[in-house]
Amino acid sequence: MSLSNNITALLNFVAFMCSIPITASGIWLASKPDNECIHWLRWPVLFMGLAVMLVSLAGFVGAYWKKEGLLGVYLVCMAILIVLLLVLLVLAFVVTRPSGAYSVPGRGYSEYRLAGFSSWLQNHITDADSWRKIRPCLADSEICPKLNSEFVNADQFFAAHISPIQSGCCKPPTICGYQFVNPTVWSNPTNTIADPDCTIWNDDPSQLCYNCDACKAGLLGNLRKEWRKANLILILTVVVLIWVYVIACSAYKNAQTEQLFQRYKQGWA
Repeated sequence: MSLSNNITALLNFVAFMCSIPITASGIWLASKPDNECIHWLRWPVLFMGLAVMLVSLAGFVGAYWKKEGLLGVYLVCMAILIVLLLVLLVLAFVVTRPSGAYSVPGRGYSEYRLAGFSSWLQNHITDADSWRKIRPCLADSEICPKLNSEFVNADQFFAAHISPIQSGCCKPPTICGYQFVNPTVWSNPTNTIADPDCTIWNDDPSQLCYNCDACKAGLLGNLRKEWRKANLILILTVVVLIWVYVIACSAYKNAQTEQLFQRYKQGWA
C-alpha cells in the first residue's frame, strides 16, 4: 500500500507539472489584444490549468500522507477536468478548422472573408450585439496605430506578414483599389463597388475598417491562429494527464485491494 501511495504521489507531481503548460497557454491567450476584447474567451484555459494544479496538489497530499478520502476526491475531480479539457479541445478544433483566408497577388499578407469561418464563431463573436462591445475595444487598442511606426513606405507594407486582424481592420480590402499613403491612411479608390467594405473604410483612426466584415473576419483569423497554437500544447498535456490518471486509478485500486487483504488477514488471525 505504501508503494502504491508513493506511485500515486509521483504521478500527481507529473500531473502538477502538466498544469504548468496549460496555465501558461491560458495566460498567453488572455494576454493577446484580440482576446482582451472578448472577455469570455480569455479565461477558460487559464482556469482549467489552475484547477488541474490544485487537484494535483490535493492528490499529492492525499497520497503522500495516506489520506484515502482526499485521493478519492482527487480521482473524481481529475476525471471531470480531463473530460472538460477534451470537450474544450474538440470544440476548439471543430470551430477553428474552417479558414476564411485568401491570398492577394503582390502582398505578403492574406486577406479574410467572414463567410469562410465557422458559423459558431460568427454567431458568438461577430454578431451585432457582440460586435458593439468588441469594436470600441479594438479601436482603443494599439493594433493599428503601431503599424505606422513599423512601415514607412508601400513596398515595406505590401511585403509584410501582418496579422489577420491588422489585415482586416487597419486597411481597406485590396480589391477596392485604394492608394497607399501610410498603413492606416489610404486614398483615391478605383473600384468601390467591388466590396461593401470599400465604402465603409474611413481614414479616421477611430473608424478605419472596424465596421467592415473584413475586420470581423480578421479577428476570427487571429483567434483561429492563436487557438490552434494553444491546442498543440493542450493535446500533449491532456494525453499525459490521461496516462497519469489511468495509472493512478490502478495504483489506488491496488492500494484498496491490499488494504482489504490486510484486514482479512487480521480478522482471520
